[in-house]
Amino acid sequence: MKFRGQYRTTILVMLLLAMVINYIDRSALSIAMPFITRDFHLNAAEKGLIFGAFSIGYAAFNFLGGYFSDRFGARRVLTVSMAGWSIACGLTAAVSGFWSMLVLRIAFGVGEGPNSATANKVVNTWFPLNERATAAGVNQAGGPLGGALAGPVVGSLALAFGWRASFLVMAVLGLTWAIAWRWLSTETPALHPRVSAAELEQIEAGQEAVEAEPHEKVSIREVIGTRAVLTTGISLFCYNYILFFFITWFPSYLVDAKGISLKDMSLVSSLPWITGAIGFFSGGFLVDTIYRRTGRRMFSRKVVLVTSLLIAAACIALTGLVDEVYTAVGVMTIAIGLLMLAAPAYWAIIQDSVPRRQVGTASGFMHGLANCSGIVGPAITGALVQTTGSFVSAFVLAGVVGLVGSLILACFVDGSDRLTEPTLA
Repeated sequence: MKFRGQYRTTILVMLLLAMVINYIDRSALSIAMPFITRDFHLNAAEKGLIFGAFSIGYAAFNFLGGYFSDRFGARRVLTVSMAGWSIACGLTAAVSGFWSMLVLRIAFGVGEGPNSATANKVVNTWFPLNERATAAGVNQAGGPLGGALAGPVVGSLALAFGWRASFLVMAVLGLTWAIAWRWLSTETPALHPRVSAAELEQIEAGQEAVEAEPHEKVSIREVIGTRAVLTTGISLFCYNYILFFFITWFPSYLVDAKGISLKDMSLVSSLPWITGAIGFFSGGFLVDTIYRRTGRRMFSRKVVLVTSLLIAAACIALTGLVDEVYTAVGVMTIAIGLLMLAAPAYWAIIQDSVPRRQVGTASGFMHGLANCSGIVGPAITGALVQTTGSFVSAFVLAGVVGLVGSLILACFVDGSDRLTEPTLA
């Protein structure tokens, strides 16, 4: 990577660690849910509502967090976001039943909401065009890394000290990161004393001039109404339906439908996350490599995204039809690896489609629209499992949703409506 040895590597490592903590915290509930179910006697429908409650706050603050990062600065927003969700994570240790868990999960989602869009804003500010997909991929790879760690870490803590202790440990990690980020980062590379003149020149020379005039600004309505932003958000909705299905229900599927022990579930459920991390790292690098070799920006994004999402959707549907537990885990592992191979391209498409000063707003809107799937998806899955007594229909539905997402992006995003100039009244 061209940015190796540069200070922007430090920024990228911090973004990676933020996403690791993000997904450990986010996945902690699904890992701990069998323990919580035992304590609070929750049924499948109630668990589905709790899983979905996270996305009520999360989806709303995807957009608001992205907008705030444009208005107040990504460094400040990311600091407040991490501190907020860490406090909510710690308070989870004090819940007393279904309703308190439901309310706190909404608050937890509010805290985590700004993270991805704000990180995309940081990548756009600190990295030139031909490094952005790679940087976004490294940043987002922290998600599956955190998911892989969540199983053994949260599972071990829950078994040794009780599930409440695991949430307190995660809260301390998040608050430590927030302090370090405030100390190590600045809003722009030009403000940081450790960024050399040579590195700053490299960053600025590689940035694309898509800004409006200094005192002119494209309206929010124009940004979110751009076909590329809307279509990419709808496609990411379908992508996230699969992701939330996996995050929230796969551990319970292994325990309830396949009969493996809680200890084994904590370890086995981490395997798909490991391939997901490899997928994220590889996806961003692959997109940037295709772009550098072909010069075809949108082609490089779409060929990786559409192909990977199509195959992942087929594997998700197949997982629900497999009887043997380790075969099911193997197919799901392939599916999650391919799913996350596609992910960096979504963030790159958004960065390609709007002026730099409004990348946070566009990213937040796309992410917020996409994460509405986290509200309905887990609840639909819970209702299907409750009604049918089986996970098969839930897996097949997730595969069909992924298929729709890949076809929508293939057909309706082509880069022709790229928003680079303001519309003047």
